[in-house]
Amino acid sequence: MITASIVKELRDKTNAGMMDCKKVLTETNGDIEASIKLLRERGIAKAGAKSDREANEGIITARVNDSASTGILLEVNCETDFVSKNENFQAFVADIADKLAASDAADHEAALAVSHGQSNIGDFVKVKVVELGENLQLRKYVRFDAAPGGIVASYIHLGGKVGVLLEVGTTNSETASKPEFQELIKNLTLHIAASAPKGLSREDIPSDIVDAEKEIFRVRLIEQGKPENIIENILKGQLAKFFAESCFLEQGFVKDPDVTISQLLEQKGKELGDTLTVTRFVRFGLGE
Repeated sequence: MITASIVKELRDKTNAGMMDCKKVLTETNGDIEASIKLLRERGIAKAGAKSDREANEGIITARVNDSASTGILLEVNCETDFVSKNENFQAFVADIADKLAASDAADHEAALAVSHGQSNIGDFVKVKVVELGENLQLRKYVRFDAAPGGIVASYIHLGGKVGVLLEVGTTNSETASKPEFQELIKNLTLHIAASAPKGLSREDIPSDIVDAEKEIFRVRLIEQGKPENIIENILKGQLAKFFAESCFLEQGFVKDPDVTISQLLEQKGKELGDTLTVTRFVRFGLGE
C-alpha cells in the first residue's frame, strides 16, 4: 500500500501534485528514486524541487505606484546565493522592476516583451546570462490594477526571499489615508508571507488539491483501522481543518490566532466606518 507519508515525502522532494505522486509511486511500487525519475520524464517535477539545484536563488521584488492603485511583483532567479548578493545582479533586478512598473505589462509573457534598450526584457535577461555566467530567469511576474476604491500593497520578506502583493477594497475614499488602515494592510501582508495561504476562500482551492488531500486523509484513516461507516464523517472534519489552514479568510490571524482574517476585516471595518474586502493576493516564495 502506498502510505500518506511516502506520498508526502515524494511531494516534498519534487513539488509535484499529490495525485501525481501517488500515481507514480503505485507504478514504481513505492520506489522514491524511480518515482522522481518518472515525474521528471513526464515534466511534472517542478523547478522548485528541494533535490534540484537549478536557478532557485535570486530576488523577489515589488513596485507599487504613489496612489497605490497599481502594483507589480516579480521574481528573478540565478543559480547561486553568491550571485544573488552581487551588486551587479541586484541592480539588474531593480532595472527590470523599474521598467515593468513603468509599463502596462499585464502578465509574464507581456513582461518579457517589454522594451529594454534596443530589444526587450527577455533578451536583456539572456545577455546578462553571458555576463554573469549563470542561468538567469524572470520566473514569475504579476500585476494588480485595483478596482475603484481599491488599494494595492506589497511586502518583501527576508531580503527578497518571500514577496506578497495584495488588493483590498474599501467603500470610503478617506479610509486609505488612515493610520489604522495602513497598519491593517501591513499586518495582512505579513500574515500572508508567514502563513502562505493556498487561496483566498474555499472556492479558490483547486478541486484536484482538495480531492488529493481527501484521499490522503482517507488512506490515513484506513491505516488507522477506522470503520468505513464513520470515515466520511471524520473526513468532513479533517477537510474543514484543511480549509481553515489553507484559506486566507479562514486562517487564524498570525498575531491573534483566535481571530480569523474574515473576523479581523469585519472588526477593523467597523472601527473605520467602512466595509473592507480582500479582493486578491499573491505570494511568491523564492524558487517555488
